Amino acid sequence: MIARWSALVLAGGAGRRFGGRKLLADLAGAPVIRRVADRIVGVGFAEVIAVTGAEDEAIKRALAGADVSIILATDWAEGMAATLRTGIAALDPHSEGVCIFLGDMPLVPAALSPTLVTAAAQAGYAARPRCEGKPGHPVAFTRAAFGDLLALEGDRGATVLLAARGEGVAYVETADSGVLLDIDTPEDLAAAVAAWKA
Repeated sequence: MIARWSALVLAGGAGRRFGGRKLLADLAGAPVIRRVADRIVGVGFAEVIAVTGAEDEAIKRALAGADVSIILATDWAEGMAATLRTGIAALDPHSEGVCIFLGDMPLVPAALSPTLVTAAAQAGYAARPRCEGKPGHPVAFTRAAFGDLLALEGDRGATVLLAARGEGVAYVETADSGVLLDIDTPEDLAAAVAAWKA
């Protein structure tokens, strides 16, 4: 089933809380965004698309050679919704759904994607992982959600859609804290490096 789904990597933000260029920060010898992409590419999606913004050219260089299509969200400064809309609009028209990954989550367990895809298809709308009671990423959306994703505005991600759809959303329990660990500060990066090396 996953071979008929797409993967979307949101990489459009400026990383202000980090001090800028967080997706290009070194994580044990490679940029954060490259670590994320390399995890996703091996899963077996029909396509992997990274949506860039603030650091477009540098992210293109970081992803050189990876089996990833890169598109620029020209309105990235609007917020996460802009990169989401750009990515959804660029998906293969035959895609049955999309797993949305965040570019600042290098420890994301991409191998959980097939389970999420199956759960989303059964639920009818979406599925997301949950670790210790906290919802995480990636989030799998069926094609039924594409219209809603295209209508998002501002700096709100798709979480608002999940909250509004009690039914139709499945949660997949996991003990892997990589579904939660994102990099917003230099301290987060240090924790990610330690976890990566472990």
